[in-house]
Amino acid sequence: MTSSGMNMMSRIIFYEDRNFQGRSYECMSDCPDMSSYLSRCHSCRVERGCFIVYDRSNYMGNQYFMRRGEYADYMSMMGMSDSIRSCRMIPMYRGNYRMKIYERENFSGQMYELMDDCDNVMDRYRMNNCMSCHVMDGHWLMYEQPQYRGRMMYFRPGEYRNFMNMGQSSMRFMSMRRITDSCY
Repeated sequence: MTSSGMNMMSRIIFYEDRNFQGRSYECMSDCPDMSSYLSRCHSCRVERGCFIVYDRSNYMGNQYFMRRGEYADYMSMMGMSDSIRSCRMIPMYRGNYRMKIYERENFSGQMYELMDDCDNVMDRYRMNNCMSCHVMDGHWLMYEQPQYRGRMMYFRPGEYRNFMNMGQSSMRFMSMRRITDSCY
């Protein structure tokens, strides 16, 4: 099956109440504003694919990675609010992974190229800050703490010159993980 064929099959269903009860909204692609479909969200079911959900419209605010599975009460389980307002479908990718991380904004300071997961930037590179990156290949999750813990942020191919301009002013990224086909 081609990557585009797999992406067409991605599907997440949001429910207003716990245990898949109440009104629901089904999504098979990106949705910048779900507030007109649901007033709140307490559970969801990811039937196919992977998604990032956001607690603000237009893909802003805190982000949460959702892979295939059932989340009967994921709001309290993951410490999320009940205000999921947008979601982004993560396309399946099966090529090489490559990202350059930089110590300072605008691609300055120390630079390291990653092609695999990094559970601790400080231990591996002696780098205590990551303020910009260039994702050349693949889709990545970056976490504020080592060992893939804490708040996270999704990065797709592109240049990210300054993380503070992305609404994450106080966030420092200390670990990075590839979104591989094993996540699907």
